[in-house]
Amino acid sequence: MQSIQVAIGVVVNEKGEILVALRDPAQEQGGLWEFPGGKVEPGEQTTQALARELAEEVGLEIEQAEPLLSLSHDYGERRVELAIFWIARFRGQARANEGNPIRWVSPQTLTGLAMPAANQPIVSAVLVRLAAEAAR
Repeated sequence: MQSIQVAIGVVVNEKGEILVALRDPAQEQGGLWEFPGGKVEPGEQTTQALARELAEEVGLEIEQAEPLLSLSHDYGERRVELAIFWIARFRGQARANEGNPIRWVSPQTLTGLAMPAANQPIVSAVLVRLAAEAAR
């Protein structure tokens, strides 16, 4: 079974909204919402891949990324190894550099979006993190 390393950013703005992008319908899992990120290239550190992917996809420069969660998900023919980072400090304005729609959503809206199965534990981790921050 093929294994793919992926770096994902949960980008949170000053209003507590989370950045999501719609996968191109022509892609595998097309038409589903996802957190920005992508494959880790050979010889690349996970954080380097995260910075590269966010710059390429949504035009953001990471100022600080904290590990949020690591998980594996089996899609049958391949397994994805996800390294998920919490990004609350960044520079730039999010823009759809690859032509796919992006948007900032509230945590409540996030739970209702159609997302790949591997993203469900990420949504749960995001809600726990935001609840913990709100309780401070």
